[in-house]
Amino acid sequence: MSGGPLPGGGGAAGAGPLLLGVRHHGPGSARAVRAALEAARPRVVLIEGPPEADALVPLAADEGMRPPVALLAHAVDEPGRSAFWPLAEFSPEWVAIHWALDHGVPARFIDLPAAHTLAWEKEKEEASNDGDGDGDGEDEGERDGEGDQGGGAPHAGVRIDPLRALAEAAGYDDPERWWEDVVEHRGVGDGDPFAPFAALEEAMGALRETYGDGGHERDAVREAYMRLQVRAAGRAVGDDGVAVVCGAWHVPALRRRASVAADRVLLKGLPKVKADLTWVPWTHRRLARASGYGAGIDSPGWYGHLFGAPDRPVERWMTKVAGLLRGEDRLVSPAHVIEAVRLAEALAVLRGRPLPGLGETTDAVRAVMCDGSDVPLALVRDRLVVGDVLGEVPASAPAVPLQRDLDRQQRRLRFKPEAHEREVELDLRKETDAERSRLLHRLGLLGVAWGERTVSRGSTGTFRETWRLRWEPELSVRVAEAGVWGTTVLAAATARAEADAVAAPGLAEVTALAEHCLLAGLSDALPAVMRVLADRAALDTDVGHLAQALPALVRSLRYGDVRGTDTAALAEVAAGLAERVFVGLPPACAGLDADAAEEMRRHVDAVHGAVGLLDDGPAPRHPDLRGRWRAVLRVLSGRDGVPGGIRGRAVRLLLDGGDVDAEEAARLMGLALSVGTPPADAAAWIEGFVGGGAGGGMLLVHDERLLALVDGWLTGVPAEAFTDVLPLLRRTFSAYEPGVRRTVGELVRRGPGERAGVTGTGAGIAGFAAEPDTARAAAVLPVVRLLLGTDPEEKEAERQRDGLAGVGR
Repeated sequence: MSGGPLPGGGGAAGAGPLLLGVRHHGPGSARAVRAALEAARPRVVLIEGPPEADALVPLAADEGMRPPVALLAHAVDEPGRSAFWPLAEFSPEWVAIHWALDHGVPARFIDLPAAHTLAWEKEKEEASNDGDGDGDGEDEGERDGEGDQGGGAPHAGVRIDPLRALAEAAGYDDPERWWEDVVEHRGVGDGDPFAPFAALEEAMGALRETYGDGGHERDAVREAYMRLQVRAAGRAVGDDGVAVVCGAWHVPALRRRASVAADRVLLKGLPKVKADLTWVPWTHRRLARASGYGAGIDSPGWYGHLFGAPDRPVERWMTKVAGLLRGEDRLVSPAHVIEAVRLAEALAVLRGRPLPGLGETTDAVRAVMCDGSDVPLALVRDRLVVGDVLGEVPASAPAVPLQRDLDRQQRRLRFKPEAHEREVELDLRKETDAERSRLLHRLGLLGVAWGERTVSRGSTGTFRETWRLRWEPELSVRVAEAGVWGTTVLAAATARAEADAVAAPGLAEVTALAEHCLLAGLSDALPAVMRVLADRAALDTDVGHLAQALPALVRSLRYGDVRGTDTAALAEVAAGLAERVFVGLPPACAGLDADAAEEMRRHVDAVHGAVGLLDDGPAPRHPDLRGRWRAVLRVLSGRDGVPGGIRGRAVRLLLDGGDVDAEEAARLMGLALSVGTPPADAAAWIEGFVGGGAGGGMLLVHDERLLALVDGWLTGVPAEAFTDVLPLLRRTFSAYEPGVRRTVGELVRRGPGERAGVTGTGAGIAGFAAEPDTARAAAVLPVVRLLLGTDPEEKEAERQRDGLAGVGR
């Protein structure tokens, strides 16, 4: 069956299907579409979009639906393969949907079905580089990559940018400024409401005639499908009762003569997958071109303001800017607002523009409110010109069970997702904060990166967590993808943790997973992870791997303690791991090069801290771990084959623990810095002993014998070897606090005759004496007891208060 030409009439109502070519996310196009629909009063509205979403159209009228939102399509068997169709309040498609719903007119989508689009993307994944599930394939790469809709760069060697071509023909060097002048600043209340669409169709027709149809492989197929849908609607309600809202680039193709048979041939044999669609929240930031969105606009916040402002848009915009800058403690008065409006209007006149645009308002804000600085102006661009508006979707919208469970938990915990980045402090001693922490950790295990852990300010306790939160629209895809693991966040995270434990490549990964399970409160997954951990630990013979895994296990014990989790099994594995490290560490430290020695030294530090914590915890079958670790350090400190950095660090750790006195430490340093020791090895010993953030600078300040040994060795280093050891020593001493470096310099400047390490008396040197001054030291004891709660008088007073309280009862 052959089809005749589609009736004309893009420029007048009643002459056939009304073809309204638009720019996606253009407020001028949106206003023009509303005016044209009001004038034409069609009986059906056809909109560019996936037809599987027809059943979701009524949800646009729900009170809980607040744009920006997007239609999300994902393959049922591959949730990570997805596509988005974003809509803002100022999108012509959104306006058309609402007009149809308000007037009881059917609204349907007529673009190529998402089932074909997702399958097509799967076949073209390597070529299109669309394997990240961001929806680039349909929405960002195809539908919105058309220059008439996005104004962005065309596909290289494939399609021109219509906006840029038209702007250049009009003598503009900026397509956005041209679009503002001819569309956004044009009123739609007067004249023919169909005239702008007729003019735009004529311009697009000339471009396609001059440059060809663009040549993109999908355009012809999509336009063939849309022509078939327009014909079907025309047969149902009559051609003059059909209105089509689509990208202006497609209008000449929809007007073109083409047979039904030819169109069906183009659609024959298309790949297909099963697809589900729903509404998801979107953000203004993701509508911006800077996000990589093919139909992106430079200023979604500005466009939203233009569309929503009932009058005096420039004055209202300047007021918004002033409010933002005042909130950042900048002095902006009403006079600044008035002067900025006047300057923007003057600039528009000088530049021959009908009204001030974004360029004029930005220049005026910079000059008047920002004192010519681009620093506060960057804040205006980020918060207002682009913006962090996050849409909302009603609970009645279709969603995977996992998403519904997440929504319930977010409402219960009063933990609303927001588009702008914010920091939250969680006190794990509070039940609500503890549940929030568990939720964030569980989502992290599922790959839904809503929050990122940061360093807590003012506290190092394990009861406090600091998170940096930001909800991105793509996380809706991650939630749908994670739905294969379970219907609730807890069940899905548990199943994912158990699977990841089996698939983990090494011991460190399993250890990190055990830590995550404790943080996420996955008590059901922990036994399975611990079995895998015990098996991997028993088979792994690399001491570096074991030493790397031990601190993470001990941290997990602390996390489990603050969360009230039973960690007895974890403590047993950690203690066994420590025993294996003790046995294997001395031989593993022999014969290492400089890089391997530095890495092993970090392992020694980590194991030292872990043993101190583990020995205080439950390890019933492994008593006195700290004593055996001291024996390992003694072996490391005196073994010749061990690199100098490790030997020096072992001596320092023994000194800090009171297992080596100052005299013995000085003797060992003297041996390490003797004439027979190579300068590079001696420098490494010094770095291990006083470097690496272990407080070595204060050690040199308070023990001048050690400082004298270092100074004497350094002055005796031969000139030819000095340049080799200098970088190592600079790295060591540059890590000290400025005050420590200054004090060390002053002590060195006094000369060897005045230092205790040389004279042996220390007499006459400020701050030093032959023996500790116990009287001065005892003066601080009352304050220390009070801080620790061990003051006898305070305890007695507390007992008396308790006794009086008992009598009262």
